Amino acid sequence: MSIGSVLDLLRPDFPDVTISKIRFLEAEGLIRPERTPSGYRRFSVADCERLRFVLTAQRDQYLPLKVIKEQLEAIDSGAATLGFREARARAVGGGGVEPVRSDDSGHPAESGDRSARVAGHAPPRRLGVVPGEISPDELRFDHEIRLTRADLLQQAAIDEKFLNDLIRANLIVPGAAGFFDSEAVTLARTAKAMAEFGLEARHLRAFKLAADREAALVAQIVAPIAKSRDAGARARAEETARELAALSLTLHTCLVKASVRNSLGG
Repeated sequence: MSIGSVLDLLRPDFPDVTISKIRFLEAEGLIRPERTPSGYRRFSVADCERLRFVLTAQRDQYLPLKVIKEQLEAIDSGAATLGFREARARAVGGGGVEPVRSDDSGHPAESGDRSARVAGHAPPRRLGVVPGEISPDELRFDHEIRLTRADLLQQAAIDEKFLNDLIRANLIVPGAAGFFDSEAVTLARTAKAMAEFGLEARHLRAFKLAADREAALVAQIVAPIAKSRDAGARARAEETARELAALSLTLHTCLVKASVRNSLGG
């Protein structure tokens, strides 16, 4: 499933979870979704349940990521099994969240009433999307995540020179206070992967210019909505921008696939 689908599954229980939060947990090594040949994340049911375990431990037990990661490492090594449902049931009852051993069948027993957890939380409105690779939910921004330069270098596994090249090419732009967002990690990792094919930061300027043109077109369409004096105008503008941007990215992906296919004589 896509990251947008995972978000839809998690939000009834965790209304504050965002795309950026999920990407941050991935960057911290707590989840490891597979990637499609085109680079998109593809989450399994196990990945989704692993996320539930992490989010429950953070929200209900205030466990730091280091402790949660140690628990997951114990699970990965075979010392324990995940036991998500028991962990969630104990969290509701005030108990600790920890990996638990499974029964002889290898499957943890069902426990807890999920409906009680979702009571009072209306599911978010699903944004419009045509069949394709990109969901509007993948374009939500989490402004709370701020990474230092050292954080970015470590999480993206790049060196100072490569980061400086990306900044000079205007591919990565630090905030006013010098911090970076989680998107910078994904961008840096992608640029590093492309560098293995001989594409330097300066070669990627073409992608940046194309992205700027697409963003300008979206902004032109959304501007009248944002300037409206109606209540909720800004929220509608942001929602519309996400939908248009998602459609733009899907269209862009289709066009690139077609062009590559044609260039290869397909």
